[in-house]
Amino acid sequence: MIKKINFVILLLLSFGMVTGQDKPEGYDMKIPQSDQVIKMVGIPGGTLKLGQDKTKETDEMPRKEVMISPFYMSAFEITHDIFLVYREPEMDLDADGNPRVDGITRPSAPYEDPVFGMGKEGFPAAGMTQFSALQFCKWLSEKTGTFFRLPTEAEWEHACKAGSDAKYFFGKKKKDLAKYAWYEKNADGKFHKTGELAPNPWGLYDILGNVAEWTLDQYQADAYATFEDKEQDPWIKPSALHPRSVRGGSFRSEADDLRSANRIESTLDWKKRDPQIPKSFWWNTDSPFVGFRIIQPVDQPSAEEQAAFWATVLGG
Repeated sequence: MIKKINFVILLLLSFGMVTGQDKPEGYDMKIPQSDQVIKMVGIPGGTLKLGQDKTKETDEMPRKEVMISPFYMSAFEITHDIFLVYREPEMDLDADGNPRVDGITRPSAPYEDPVFGMGKEGFPAAGMTQFSALQFCKWLSEKTGTFFRLPTEAEWEHACKAGSDAKYFFGKKKKDLAKYAWYEKNADGKFHKTGELAPNPWGLYDILGNVAEWTLDQYQADAYATFEDKEQDPWIKPSALHPRSVRGGSFRSEADDLRSANRIESTLDWKKRDPQIPKSFWWNTDSPFVGFRIIQPVDQPSAEEQAAFWATVLGG
């Protein structure tokens, strides 16, 4: 049985309690020794009512009000350009031509193009496993000296809803979805460059549609039943490779699947055509519709706390 994360590890997630509704000031984070910049926007702490009323999705029930600590989130899904600095060692050198982060674990070569030619420069990085997205966060943390990770499901939903409890952050009318999201009706069967449509009220682009986004949680259908009301920064600790939780829907998704509260579970089918034995830890051959964005807790952990966190989510 999957158990809720214990209190010690929970502290590694939040690093402080909710500090009110003040929105942290965003900033541009330049990746050292590269020309790549990640725009970070501030997400205020506060209360979130998980799930949505009048839904038939049982995994969004019972609705629980939880407390979310403030954090920063990347305004855009991590792009191929940014991920490539991590993926290719020759692009991650210091001024003297030496590896910037020595001995870092990097992705193996994918079996085939993980995005099937849909686009690279300026397009979202996609087709990677949650493990690969987490390793990117670990690399970025070590490279910059600032702790980054994937959002929990609750943090992602809080950021997406931006204070709204409607079906979508902009309301309930599906006809307005095309202003904000690439999905099956307007995407022409492929993802698009990040930031071409309007953001949500907190400055997050493509938070719905384009590519779905990995979160930090194990997917558990009855997760909300395990949370206490007013629980601080809930997280379901991963304990198996699948299913993990994905949010936001993608260019393939129907409008209803882009609801802010909709939960998606990963499956082994996302790696179905991978002929390798064992199958790649880094890439999914059949999920070009899944990418990720990152967060930075406002209150940063110590080096020891970071090490404990990475051991928890990556093993070792």
